Amino acid sequence: MREAALTIDDAGTPLVLGYVEWGDPAAPRTVLCLHGLTRNARDFDFLAKALAGSARVLALDVAGRGRSGWLADPARYAVPTYIAQVTAFLDGLGLGAVELVGTSMGGIIGMGLAAFQPARVAKLVINDIGGRVPVAALADIAERLRERPPVFADMAALETHLRRVHAQFGPLTDVEWAHLARHSVRPVPGGLALHYDPAIGARFGETATADLELWQLYDAITCPTLLLRGGESRLLPAEVAGEMTGRGPKARLVTFAGVGHAPALMAADQIAAVRDFLES
Repeated sequence: MREAALTIDDAGTPLVLGYVEWGDPAAPRTVLCLHGLTRNARDFDFLAKALAGSARVLALDVAGRGRSGWLADPARYAVPTYIAQVTAFLDGLGLGAVELVGTSMGGIIGMGLAAFQPARVAKLVINDIGGRVPVAALADIAERLRERPPVFADMAALETHLRRVHAQFGPLTDVEWAHLARHSVRPVPGGLALHYDPAIGARFGETATADLELWQLYDAITCPTLLLRGGESRLLPAEVAGEMTGRGPKARLVTFAGVGHAPALMAADQIAAVRDFLES
């Protein structure tokens, strides 16, 4: 595993994008992993390690998260901006088609990239997001993000917070929760904070006012697609997931019992589902 960074041109302004690389840079296949709304590249460490034997794996910190720069204009924290930035990232590394794994927000970015630039995405894994996202589920996230970002006295307090707000990730082990906590932290005056720009929460709250309709993106996808769903997910209802198997790219659906939003891609069965699809 190697930590690296690339500076791209972002609408005329330099932007540093942090990323993590696994595997052989000369491997014939490249897998790009994109995380959820307030998460970061290190969420994919367990999956990347499993995939690195046969592919180069890149996990990107989307702007405003992890080791990537923050955006001066909070209104630009939006999927079209992220698609443009990911495109610039791929261009900067001289990459053509990649196999893309996207969790939640990362899945929407992946859908957009596959729809608008089909030559860039050879295979797509969409993790617990779909053609329609119910406003009630979006509003729950917006409500949590409207709260003043907490400052934690120590790592134990931060980990306790993550275990509460991300309980739907599933039955993670103590080691896995500690891993998420260790890579979700930045020092601030008075203690520790989560490693993302608080302006992301304000921007999200402004847009979470109606069902999010993504069918136009989804129906434009032509590459082989795997859809992962947490069996208890509210962001990807079972009826939406079922519809996605019969339209657009007609995704292959795998559902994980006892998990909500979103499968953390750390459990052996979740990793196997992604690996088997990408390596087939």
